[in-house]
Amino acid sequence: MRTTQRRRPELASFLRSRRARVTPADVGMPPGLRRRTPGLRREEVAQLSGVGVTWYTWLEQGRPINASAQVLDAVARTLRLDPPEREHLYRLAQVPFAPDPEGLTRSTGPEVQGIIDALDPLPAVVYNSRYDILATNPGYRDLFLIPEIVDIGVANALWTLFTVSERACPVMYRERELPVMVATLRSSYGRHVGEPAWESFIAALAAASPYFAELWASGVVVQPGPRVKTFRHKAVGELRMTSQSLSIDGMPECRIVVYTPEDEETREKAARLREHTENPAS
Repeated sequence: MRTTQRRRPELASFLRSRRARVTPADVGMPPGLRRRTPGLRREEVAQLSGVGVTWYTWLEQGRPINASAQVLDAVARTLRLDPPEREHLYRLAQVPFAPDPEGLTRSTGPEVQGIIDALDPLPAVVYNSRYDILATNPGYRDLFLIPEIVDIGVANALWTLFTVSERACPVMYRERELPVMVATLRSSYGRHVGEPAWESFIAALAAASPYFAELWASGVVVQPGPRVKTFRHKAVGELRMTSQSLSIDGMPECRIVVYTPEDEETREKAARLREHTENPAS
């Protein structure tokens, strides 16, 4: 109850500040005479959003009224809210937030690439919540990007691990690791149910891999977290690595995953792998 009571004045203040930022000219309206407010009037926001003036006034006053996602989206468009502001509006109004369709990040900037490059020789990768591979560093490519995987031509870790032959798969104990990855995917899927890109990806992977289809049908859900995974590479053998996920500010549903050697033997093998990669003939 206290949280709800606190959110209402925050919602009122937020809406007033965003309304004051938008001028009539921004939305194609004449400025009018004797305007005392620097931005839009409440009745103008209501009109442009297709809602009643009284309802919008009560919303901006922080009164305990219900707001649907459709109405909040209309208000957000009128007030020209960017994605973080739109999400903030949803949180304050206590309405479940849904990202824009097709809103998954598909690329990284030079700053994030610089971070994972600085982590080398530790393998590091940037995934979005669908396991699309957005960026990698040399250590990750040493570990994962063997020829058969490169030939698949799909920059997605799940697609790779489910469609590459078991002989060529760099991740050992697939019967233990792949169910966890699918359950992690399902935990993200709840925010994207019905989105064409997600539905087509899942349908295509289920058609390409009966094992994925079986795991997907199980309905298991888990959150990302640290794990010890065993990899194999023909040049050095088995490597036991601990994976750790790090969130990225400004990149919703994306994470940096860093792999660190679990033991000294793996640390030595990782160093030999780098030498082999840099001098394959040696």
